[in-house]
Amino acid sequence: MRPTFTDRELDVIAVLWQRGPSTVAEVRERLHDELAHNTVQTVLRVLEAKGYVSHIDEGKAHRFRARVKPELAGVSAASRIVEKMFGGSTERLLTHLVAERDVTAEELRRLRDLLDEKLKEADR
Repeated sequence: MRPTFTDRELDVIAVLWQRGPSTVAEVRERLHDELAHNTVQTVLRVLEAKGYVSHIDEGKAHRFRARVKPELAGVSAASRIVEKMFGGSTERLLTHLVAERDVTAEELRRLRDLLDEKLKEADR
């Protein structure tokens, strides 16, 4: 089963993915929103209860680490975006991304190669 995260949970676990194992205070200082220590601690405990985070004791503090890879979470988040923002249409999402973002020629080539490969698979 793919992990699903609330927006707040995703903000918190993203810090662990970027920074590595961290205490509540370390996570809190890396967040864009100013959250209370107890709020960050609660989010980490919820993530731990879901099995997405674990901790080790480090003196009086706990050091939390992500137990799921960001790629796995990205699949879940992308699926939610396609469903909620683009009515389930992958085509609408891709069109939006290519039209509205600065995409390099190299990125476009890689996308074209991926699309060509997918077309070959679909034709089989």
